[in-house]
Amino acid sequence: MSSPTLKLNSGHSIPTIGLGTWQSKPGEVSAAIKTAVAAGYRHIDCAHVYQNQKEVGEALKEIFDEGKVKREELFITSKVWNTFHSTAKAHENIDIILSDLQLSYVDLMLIHWPQGYAEGEGLFPAGENGKMKYSDIDYLETWKALEAAQKAGKCRSIGLSNFTHKQIQRVWDVAEVKPACLQVELHPYFTQVKLREFCKEKGIVVVGYSPLGNPGSAFFRKDGDPNVLTNEVVAGIAKAHGKSPAQIVLRWFVESGLSAIPKSVTPQRISENFAVFDFQLTPEEVAQIDKLDKNWRIVDLSQRDGDHPHCPFLDEF
Repeated sequence: MSSPTLKLNSGHSIPTIGLGTWQSKPGEVSAAIKTAVAAGYRHIDCAHVYQNQKEVGEALKEIFDEGKVKREELFITSKVWNTFHSTAKAHENIDIILSDLQLSYVDLMLIHWPQGYAEGEGLFPAGENGKMKYSDIDYLETWKALEAAQKAGKCRSIGLSNFTHKQIQRVWDVAEVKPACLQVELHPYFTQVKLREFCKEKGIVVVGYSPLGNPGSAFFRKDGDPNVLTNEVVAGIAKAHGKSPAQIVLRWFVESGLSAIPKSVTPQRISENFAVFDFQLTPEEVAQIDKLDKNWRIVDLSQRDGDHPHCPFLDEF
């Protein structure tokens, strides 16, 4: 069964369920992509900072060469990293991404985070005190580079990731090409209702990363952190439908008009995460999951503790 899609304001469509590749190790991501495509996935989420895009590109090339799917049947997302926010560097990063992925275009290019890091000093430039070194480059400059890349045919749609509603509005007010998509952390413990409502008013599609609460991440999670997949409400709904808790959460995304990009390198879980189109949740079940919100964010790259100049355009971050 194929994934339903959501219409972007660019005229293109994004599948509701995709494969996330964040934290997928080299040597594992290629097999994960092949398994996902075989299972029916047509949406793959990537980023420069994940440092696995060359392997992703090799996997995609094999898939296309074998005729399993055509390029135009896959929706590929990537993201410009924080050390490439200036005009020249953003264009450079887009070209690196296309080269690594062995593609002439991506379907969606995002600005990964609103804050820029010092350029030319690696992916995570640190000062003498070990804290992050930030640049004073306005993300509006980066946005103009994405607009130019879209006009050049390097990306079909462009959007934002990890931006607040105020930051989105700043882009919106000056954009010649309006953001088509916002990718943010989103799961039943962090439902982002106000941000979702803002995006709905603008016609911006929301994609949720860490949709299952990132249960396998030792980097961001701490002992004792809540686990969406063991929540009693989710477990009860799963039992009622004869589905796994993960499938219930991902179906909640579909019912809510959202896209989700669960990450896995385990074949069984990859297949399971996609098998969410043969049942529906009741409105009451959706409402039950909505009420689980704890405003609990897992991924927080707060730039307030770094060495950066005062940037008014980041005040609301």
